[in-house]
Amino acid sequence: MNAFERYAPFIQEYIYRSGWTALRGIQNAAAEAIFNSEDNVLLTASTASGKTEAAFFPILTLLEEEPSRSVGVLYIAPLKALINDQFGRLTELCEEAEIPVTRWHGDAAQSGKRKLLRKPAGILQITPESLEALLMRKHMEIPSLFHDLRFIVVDELHALLRGDRGLQCFCLIQRLCRLAGCEPRRIGLSATIGDPAAAGRFLASGSRRATVIPRFEAGRERWRLSLEHFYNSGPQAGEEGAGPAPAKGGEAGQPPAEAPEPIDPAPTGADPGLGYIFEHSRGKKCLIFTNSREECETVCQCLRQYCEAKGEPERFLIHHGNLSASYRESAEAEMKDDESLQSVCATATLELGIDVGRLERAFHLDAPFTVSGFLQRLGRTGRRGAPSELWFVMREEHPEPRALLPESIPWYLLQGAALVQLYLEERFVEPPRLERLPYSLLYHQTMSTLASQGEMSPGELASRVLPLSCFSRISREDYRCLLLHLLEIDHVNRTENGGLILGITGEGIVNSHKFYAVFQENVEYTVRSGSEQLGTIVKPPPVGDKIAIAGRVWVVESVDHERHELECTLVKGNIPAYFGDVPGDIHTRVLERMYAALKEPTLYPYLLPHARSRLEEARESFRRAGMADSPLICLGGKMWALFPWLGSYAFLALERFLKLRCAPRLGLRGLQARRPYWLQFTMEADETVFFEVLREEAERDFDPLELLYPKEVPVFEKYDEFVPPELVRKGFALGVLDVSDMKRRICGWQPSKGF
Repeated sequence: MNAFERYAPFIQEYIYRSGWTALRGIQNAAAEAIFNSEDNVLLTASTASGKTEAAFFPILTLLEEEPSRSVGVLYIAPLKALINDQFGRLTELCEEAEIPVTRWHGDAAQSGKRKLLRKPAGILQITPESLEALLMRKHMEIPSLFHDLRFIVVDELHALLRGDRGLQCFCLIQRLCRLAGCEPRRIGLSATIGDPAAAGRFLASGSRRATVIPRFEAGRERWRLSLEHFYNSGPQAGEEGAGPAPAKGGEAGQPPAEAPEPIDPAPTGADPGLGYIFEHSRGKKCLIFTNSREECETVCQCLRQYCEAKGEPERFLIHHGNLSASYRESAEAEMKDDESLQSVCATATLELGIDVGRLERAFHLDAPFTVSGFLQRLGRTGRRGAPSELWFVMREEHPEPRALLPESIPWYLLQGAALVQLYLEERFVEPPRLERLPYSLLYHQTMSTLASQGEMSPGELASRVLPLSCFSRISREDYRCLLLHLLEIDHVNRTENGGLILGITGEGIVNSHKFYAVFQENVEYTVRSGSEQLGTIVKPPPVGDKIAIAGRVWVVESVDHERHELECTLVKGNIPAYFGDVPGDIHTRVLERMYAALKEPTLYPYLLPHARSRLEEARESFRRAGMADSPLICLGGKMWALFPWLGSYAFLALERFLKLRCAPRLGLRGLQARRPYWLQFTMEADETVFFEVLREEAERDFDPLELLYPKEVPVFEKYDEFVPPELVRKGFALGVLDVSDMKRRICGWQPSKGF
């Protein structure tokens, strides 16, 4: 078909105004699938390939041809920043056809929401959390809002594939469709899908439609990629006094841009890695990614101090989830300004889909946890015809002279190289993680359903909640156990008629705005300075102490523990921030590729000099220690290290397996772990006995619940504390611990045969 001719006239006019000379492959393929089928559609293509237009051009054409009598398109995105970005693009696209576009999230104006409630129409953009709130608080409005809903567009689908938030999102879609009596088609968008068929099944879960995954000829990806390593002080790898010189090996390629220059360490305690970023971001618009909000604050503070020390104008902004909307939106606006040369220190909040304009370069401190994260951050650059450009900056302290082997391996450097190689060699991206028992989410959806619909009999409540697709592995007996527990703890009460309603305690939970999210949140304090709201922190310090937020340091003037507020004043300085724990989910394939990186002689072309030298040092340590021959290494005497090369959840299973099933037979004590890289312990047994015992125990048909301590209740998800202990234990053992991957590894181990 000729997609352009099939588009509505206002779409054709938009294409003319935009100066396009041809449609892209994904746009032709999406038009074919959306116009010529009634199926769900999954569009997967690289960042900046035109997925949004590919989906909305045919959707809006159909909407103009037959206008919807309610909201016609529900657009769900995981980040407010992404919604804000798409709002402008969609508003411009829809303006001529007079199709309204409405934002609905915590930072959006109430006026737009009220207008939509009065006259439902057009496109509604929303986050999963705001959709939860809408279903709970505007339950009676759902039919009028969505009774003629035609499409649900789920953007950045990959971000919803491996946790409770994604399961929540699709629970809400099912609940909304049932309440409104509609059967919309679902359109999934993503740049990083490793298993499209599995993602397509996930997209279709709970619907009666199949998923079409259009095939098309994608353009060739072009990257400019580098990875450099820095010790935080002293000589760098490959320099005199820093360790062994690199062995001669394969030819290394050239760095993506100018070679590193020496920096003037003017600020006290200058960090060579940050100095490298400072120098190579000058005169450019860049993003500087970190893995945590704490590190983001520290990096921004340090880079601003470099500006001050060198007498340069300040050129670094900050963006993360704990900052106020004004700080985040200011950084977003600066990114879109093509004339700006400001750089932004950011976390995953700027990772997804946002048009950041002519961004010239992205840096990444240390390695992300996933191939998906690497690809998303790389994809922030390279728009408007330029190649994507990402500079990894790996940092570590010099190993102590007496450091044991596990501490001498540059784990982040290996992880970064493994993520790159997995995609280059295999196009591997982490698959959906759907095998869990989501009892925390079961609690959440039960309470949400009761809050929105009022009194229900136990049977009616079960009939509303258990058929949701993500609860297919949960039995009615488990659900009965949950409801009895909720009655005991006053989250649910029984009426005289035998129905169930929210209890006093349950109402207190549900009425908090924190209830809408199913991801873990810390108790947060709002930070203010005069009339300005800076953001939020956890663990507020005493009055007179300092805090770090918004890339600056502030002294605390007062703390109101009842209202959870701090008043502070700006001062100079440099201190660490704390916003709560940030867990990593690393797949087993990443660890296996790290092992291969140590074993093979290849010098990857994107490694710069210090990184090449540090990798050669690590490979030499790997060879000397015999790590290629056995995962178990004697560190001296009765001290051993085990390198299992397993992902986060299989590693956690192995750690418990050693402690609870193998330790008595091995005389194993003092086990310490750095997840998911290595375990260290003392042991009476020798290597042969170690492998024999592990294999014997792994081959026994034991219950995964045996990997929990007798009275342990491992609260893992946000609402586990309100779930019966026996279900928490079951959910952790059968849904979190990856026992099958652990057993596969153990049964494949043989002394002198590697992993």
